Amino acid sequence: MSDASAPPPPERSSFFRNWLSLAGAIVAAGSLFAFALLVAIDTLAHKANPYVGILTYLVAPAFLIGGLLLALIGWWLRRRQAARAPGAAEHLPLAIDFSRPRDRRFLGFFALGAALFLLLTAFGSYQTYHFTESVAFCGETCHTVMQPEFTTYQHGAHARVSCAECHIGSGASWYVKSKISGAYQVYATAFNKYERPIKTPIRNLRPAQETCERCHWPEKFTGNLDRSYVHYLSDKRNTPYTVRLSLRVGGGQPGEGFFGGIHWHMNVANKIEYFAADPQRQVIPWIRMTSATTGEVRVFRAKDFQGEPPPASVRRMDCMDCHNRPAHAYQTPNQAVEVDMALGKISTRLPYIKQTAVEALTTEYPDTGRAFEGIAAALRRKYQADDEVAPATAAIQRIYKEDFFPKMKADWRTYPSNIGHKDWPGCFRCHDDKHRTADGGATVRSGDCNACHTILAQGRGEELSRIAPQGVEFKHPGGDLDPGVLCSDCHNGGSQNQ
Repeated sequence: MSDASAPPPPERSSFFRNWLSLAGAIVAAGSLFAFALLVAIDTLAHKANPYVGILTYLVAPAFLIGGLLLALIGWWLRRRQAARAPGAAEHLPLAIDFSRPRDRRFLGFFALGAALFLLLTAFGSYQTYHFTESVAFCGETCHTVMQPEFTTYQHGAHARVSCAECHIGSGASWYVKSKISGAYQVYATAFNKYERPIKTPIRNLRPAQETCERCHWPEKFTGNLDRSYVHYLSDKRNTPYTVRLSLRVGGGQPGEGFFGGIHWHMNVANKIEYFAADPQRQVIPWIRMTSATTGEVRVFRAKDFQGEPPPASVRRMDCMDCHNRPAHAYQTPNQAVEVDMALGKISTRLPYIKQTAVEALTTEYPDTGRAFEGIAAALRRKYQADDEVAPATAAIQRIYKEDFFPKMKADWRTYPSNIGHKDWPGCFRCHDDKHRTADGGATVRSGDCNACHTILAQGRGEELSRIAPQGVEFKHPGGDLDPGVLCSDCHNGGSQNQ
């Protein structure tokens, strides 16, 4: 028989022609499409989003690899079946015959399904992109470990600023760094590897000049701020005591007007550097000040600090060294209770209510449910049931819910606040008259309180109506002060005598 008359050899079917491999191919194609779409969205977006990097370079490739593995498993199973039963029917047709209505219908359904699949993939990818930009994603969905930070953020001054605006900002380099950090955070959250409490300050935080100063312009920090701080004594009558201050915020630009006040420390005409001896930057034994106008350099050391600090440990002062809790501030029990007393949420007619409330809040509880029970029990023991006890109980329970997180071991004691100097050293970390130059001729002064604020009025009742523009000396309600004792030596935010 001639070769021309010989029947053609049977066409060998690919082992990939099976439903499992087809499903894997569809998953791989969809993930590849989503990857390309996310890359395009991320490239054209007006600002970087690190979580899109996680979706683009981790999640989408994972589905792509999963789809390819599924296709290979189908190939292996089909090959194994063919080896055991040669000539077995194929799972999928080898060819599509357009003359057959059945094939045309299948092809039409497949094209419609593929178009719908790609449309849903595009819509889902786009919506996912925007969801990862939301505060809810950072605070609730992905970072459940961040419940304390998310809760305090919602009640802070930056509650309308997205997390990424401060933690990431703009630019490619920090975008890449945030992707790497975000990938580890996903791992730590998934495998319960995160610290309790979350340690601060964050070492790899972007410099404040590149984030904070996009909204807060140092050259325009001028003028004074009028602030009134309402306090209550821990006595039977919950005696009010208010201090009205004029805060000398200052700032400005050298050569264009007044330059001084609290924001003198910022990097407009001064370069302030320091070395902290502890991780939380509360102990500062070495300070270096460089004048941008004269070039003069002065170094101040604490009495027991000798030599020079390691160069890598020297930090240049910026916004975050004072405003270290700008969006996640934990109120102290005293502060939170006094605010609610001033607002009428906790009645001042209840005897010793401030002392009772602070005691209830500072008691250790294993969880929030037990805390609510303990707070309610403490007020029941102290007061007879009346119309004022129930609102006070609810207010104190709310304070606990918003500022105490036993599972994460987080409250005001965990995170020092460097604004002011009442409950933490704050300003007095440096301004303590104990940091001196080598010749002992100059110190970082602390005695001149009026350099940062002026007390306009203090006390209660008619005393607050007598405004003294030139300022008055602070009158401590508990008696004369020892000049060698810092405010934070007695006040810690939770003591019963505050």
